[in-house]
Amino acid sequence: MAQRPKHPVNALTAVGVRNTRKPGRYADGNGLYLHVRDSGSKSWTLRITIHGARYDMGLGSVSIIPLADARETAARLRRIARAGGDPREDLKREKVNIPTFREAALKVHADRLPTWRNAKHGKQWMATIERYALPAFGDRRVNEVRSGDVLKVLGPIWIEKAETARRLRQRIAAVFDWARTAGHIEGENPCAGIERGLPKQPERVGRHHPAMAYDDVPNFVQETLPGLPIGPSPRLALEFLILTAGRTSEVLNADWGEIELSERLWTVPAERMKAGRPHRVPLSARACAILRDAATLSDRTGYIFPGSKPGCPLSNMALLMAHRRAKLDAVPHGYRSSFRDWAAERSSFPHEVAEAALAHVVDDKVVAAYRRTDFFEKRRQLMAAWADFATCARGSVVALAIPSRSRGQ
Repeated sequence: MAQRPKHPVNALTAVGVRNTRKPGRYADGNGLYLHVRDSGSKSWTLRITIHGARYDMGLGSVSIIPLADARETAARLRRIARAGGDPREDLKREKVNIPTFREAALKVHADRLPTWRNAKHGKQWMATIERYALPAFGDRRVNEVRSGDVLKVLGPIWIEKAETARRLRQRIAAVFDWARTAGHIEGENPCAGIERGLPKQPERVGRHHPAMAYDDVPNFVQETLPGLPIGPSPRLALEFLILTAGRTSEVLNADWGEIELSERLWTVPAERMKAGRPHRVPLSARACAILRDAATLSDRTGYIFPGSKPGCPLSNMALLMAHRRAKLDAVPHGYRSSFRDWAAERSSFPHEVAEAALAHVVDDKVVAAYRRTDFFEKRRQLMAAWADFATCARGSVVALAIPSRSRGQ
């Protein structure tokens, strides 16, 4: 086992390296120097003789290479030089194996792509990286990117585009987390604590999708929707979305393999659900009728609501255009809110049944741990009552199915 080279009495210490602030060069011994710049950044330099000529070799940043590792690297390079080799070539070969930030980002994106519920999120993830991070430091190796570099990217958009900036910080941090795990960088993630160098963002206000008042839903379904100048597929999809209180992506990407008409059941698989678990949707009589009408538009294979391009589902824009032609401020996703308000104000079904119909996750972890039911039969009654309400012309009141309750409940 090779012995470590002895260092002079005044050699550097890990604490001293960390606390040194004054710009200058500080000798550790055996040609190794700590270089502190005016900006405050610190790096290692090795003064070494190669083939009779003296060179100063940069070994890297102190934030990545601690004192002990710098000494080991310096000793290894000196041994190569004494043996007649060129340590510069050795370092160059090592750097070839360290990816650029661009390469690392593409690697992380490719690894995560199969885990995302839709391709749109994957495109957005990479788009923010490409727009903001890659022009600034995409071609630099991941171990050469510093917190200051990230700060310069986030600073201009931190207030003006707060949500984009937060997501960008998370995505850049994910790339560095991968690089650290892969052994390409050491020390702290450059994004760690970076908010301390940025101004405080304004409080986030919860975003609400514009929704139609539930009292207006029956008139829209019975009178406005049938007369809109849109094709049969978007018309059926929009009514099906309203009657099932589903999310837009869940409805548009639904395929015939998820439907059991004889059981009046639609099962949305886990990979298409926001909560990542399967969701059973009881179908009302009208929802089943919509599916039978939709079956005439295809051969009952593939998507239930096909788009204009073969093999593709109906686009979200088709439903938005239906709303625009009806001169509505509401958006398709807002019908979930319409349903929830109706359930709270016009029905006597318990809160947890309505929440289960929307596939909402129970916030209370204790309650969630003990809940073993999805209230399916009660939800079947609830969705039938909602369909009766929504398809009743001119918004007339219908008699709702009210679950019986024993005294004292």
